[in-house]
This record gives sequence, structure tokens and C-alpha cells, in this order.
Amino acid sequence: MRIWDIPPKNLCRKYLIAKHGELHSMWSIIINGKKGFSRHPETMRWRGKPKVLYTRHEKLVAEMERRRFNHNSPIDKKTANGDGIQNIYIDKANKQKEILKSKPCEYYE
Repeated sequence: MRIWDIPPKNLCRKYLIAKHGELHSMWSIIINGKKGFSRHPETMRWRGKPKVLYTRHEKLVAEMERRRFNHNSPIDKKTANGDGIQNIYIDKANKQKEILKSKPCEYYE
């Protein structure tokens, strides 16, 4: 599970859709106290940051809509509280770009 910190416009179709689904999983873990992946390093970095996670969701949705994908899974903004800045990274954005470029999915500059 991973929530990329790079602009959604850089993600190929496969990763854009996958990361949107993973974000919903992350949201459920953090907001609803679900156990799956609750101790995963990626989950830990989003604890206390529903506000910025919500913002990330909205950016993914905007890109999905720009590409004319359907989106039917909104997140309740009322639960998006906490810190509005993500300053904890497993890999910085440049490293994330390198990782994505090495995968079998086109990375868009």
C-alpha cells in the first residue's frame, strides 16, 4: 500500500485508479479504526493527517475526471481534520518518480 506524493497527472491509468483505491483503504483504516495495514509504515505516516489525505483524494479525483473516468466514492469532508501538511516521507518525491519510471506503467512528465 502506498500513497504517492507526486502529482496525479504523472500517474498512468493503472496507477491512478489503484492509488485512488488504496487511498480509500487508508482512509478507512485511519478514520474507522480498521486493523488491516494499521501498523504499515505508509499508514503510520498518514495518522493524524486526514485533512491532507482528503486533499490528496480530491487531487486524484480531479485527475480522474479530467481523464473522463467515473468517480462514485466521495470522502466525507467533515471527517477531514488534523494536520493539513504531509511532511513525513518514506521516499521523497524525486525517489518516487524514479520508482514509478522503473515500473511497467508509463510515467508522464
